[in-house]
Amino acid sequence: MSNKTVNKADLIDAVHARLDTMTKKDVAAVIKSLFEEVTHTVAKGGEISLIGFGKFHAAQRAARTGRNPATGEELKIAASTVPKFTAGKAFKDAVAKKK
Repeated sequence: MSNKTVNKADLIDAVHARLDTMTKKDVAAVIKSLFEEVTHTVAKGGEISLIGFGKFHAAQRAARTGRNPATGEELKIAASTVPKFTAGKAFKDAVAKKK
């Protein structure tokens, strides 16, 4: 993969190219299952930690006051739970060396 935005199909192609023992359909099924499991686990309040890569988890966002950019009017933004990814050390180091 190069310096570009990679979509799901590109990811499937790249993984398939590295794993000549799996069909493209099998690679797509694995990637789909991975995304579903991460989503399901984090939505239930859990976390997925992949040592060296990072951690997927839910974080609480506090209620706050915002502003309508069109009118300047203040509005209240409710508290919410949002998904969060924290990069692991090995991932951070790999990205930092590419700059």
